[in-house]
Amino acid sequence: MTKLVPRPAATLILMRDGASGPEVLMLQRTQSAVFLGGAYVFPGGSLDEGDADPRILKRIRGDAKIPPAPYWVAAIRECFEEAGILFLFRRNDLPLNADSLMHYRKRPFVELLEKEDLYLPAHDMAYYGHWITAPGRPRRFDTRFFLAVAPQGQVGSHDAVETVHDVWITPREALERGARNEIELVPATQQTLQDLKSFKTAREAFEAVRERPAPEVNRACWAQGKDGAKLFRRADPQYFEIHWSDPEETGDTTYDLVPGVAKRLDRWVRRIIAPNPGVMTGPGTNTYVVGEGDLAVIDPGLAIASHVERILEQGTIRWILCTHTHQDHSPAAALLKAATGAQLLGRPAPEGQDATFTPEFVLEGGQRVDLGSVALRAIHTPGHASNHLCYLLEQTRMLFTGDHVMQGSTVVINPPDGDMRAYLQSLQKLLDEDIAIIAPGHGYLVGAPHRELRRLIAHRLGRERKVVRALEQLGAASIEELLPVVYDDVPVRIHRVAARSLTAHLDKLAAEGAVRTAGERYTLVESGNKEARGERHGG
Repeated sequence: MTKLVPRPAATLILMRDGASGPEVLMLQRTQSAVFLGGAYVFPGGSLDEGDADPRILKRIRGDAKIPPAPYWVAAIRECFEEAGILFLFRRNDLPLNADSLMHYRKRPFVELLEKEDLYLPAHDMAYYGHWITAPGRPRRFDTRFFLAVAPQGQVGSHDAVETVHDVWITPREALERGARNEIELVPATQQTLQDLKSFKTAREAFEAVRERPAPEVNRACWAQGKDGAKLFRRADPQYFEIHWSDPEETGDTTYDLVPGVAKRLDRWVRRIIAPNPGVMTGPGTNTYVVGEGDLAVIDPGLAIASHVERILEQGTIRWILCTHTHQDHSPAAALLKAATGAQLLGRPAPEGQDATFTPEFVLEGGQRVDLGSVALRAIHTPGHASNHLCYLLEQTRMLFTGDHVMQGSTVVINPPDGDMRAYLQSLQKLLDEDIAIIAPGHGYLVGAPHRELRRLIAHRLGRERKVVRALEQLGAASIEELLPVVYDDVPVRIHRVAARSLTAHLDKLAAEGAVRTAGERYTLVESGNKEARGERHGG
């Protein structure tokens, strides 16, 4: 696939209040346009060299640093040139007659600003999104989206050159018309409309977007698999793995998770999926082969002969590390040790787990394992299992998380060895680490690691609040009585497994003095109710 460098661009989403709710301004691009011909879009376009003109930049009011100031300038300029809306202001709030300035639409932007003494209100814009066109298109754009409340009294109009129609429309109606194929909407526009349709006023939308963290890039990518070439976007589980394993955007990497096939994730890491798919294991347990020359194996998986053979085919194995000793992660270690003489590293198995794993070197948190070409640092992360370790590959900041973080689902915390309080503390500990990507024990690589860790913490604390509300509703209750209330969003077939994590939540609340037990029944402690509703510290 020919790589085309994306051109910097900016878009301004304008919102106003209408009779049926907030409306957005949309323009239809001419059918003959090379890029998105016929589609309905928000006003925007490529950055010009003049957008970085110091004479313009000094007229920006407000913080226009992220993204860099020329993007803010381009969004306002393109909105004027394409849609005829002047998102500018005079000093001392003097009135602005936009209609009298339309002759400037075809003139250099700096001329309008200087001759009319106008300023750019970055303080009235919110940085909304960042989309990069997928490889393979005749043109690619690296576009920053901004959102603003439209200037009062300005309606706008298409330029009759690049755009042939303009309309103020509610996001909901635009989506409905798109679903009926009455208008064409590209994915970035669809996702934006989906997000904006829930707001009651334009001002509410603006304030909400302004409070969000800076958006992360959505860079669509191609990959190959059993169903042929497919395009993936940020919301897809394959997205981050494709970008990590194919940084040059060749489109040649695979999106399939196939047991028994070694996939190279980067220069130093290969993954082999064990043939043990299931409800608890997803596609199967991920075994990672790390290094160049002398190799380390992380989580060799089950003692399945065919899987062990695939691991041995990878090269000279000198080290075998396990994240923990559940039956789907460590039993093959003994077979690999017998075949290679490699050193076993990890932590001993608690009672009831894989007793065949007997590490020759017991790793503590913070200890490094030098593999020659690269190094791993152990991080003790109890919670899913008391002996659980994560391993950080220092050269790339890839974190091997075993079952501490999984792709596609949350992990089961199964007392007594599983401990919800320790699990949350371990998640919190990882927030202090510089992590680029997560290599989980099951599923695809997980991107935006700190966001994912915060999501997991919020999810667990949200479930804990449901436990407290259920106890408030039911009074003294057993696990069986609490399950359908606390896990009403989980299929009944999963409730038997969910009961383990529910027990862990209750054990945590009991340890914190918020819940007391009497036989098999649990009751809220009155003095702990306020804290248990979520006002305790997150761990």
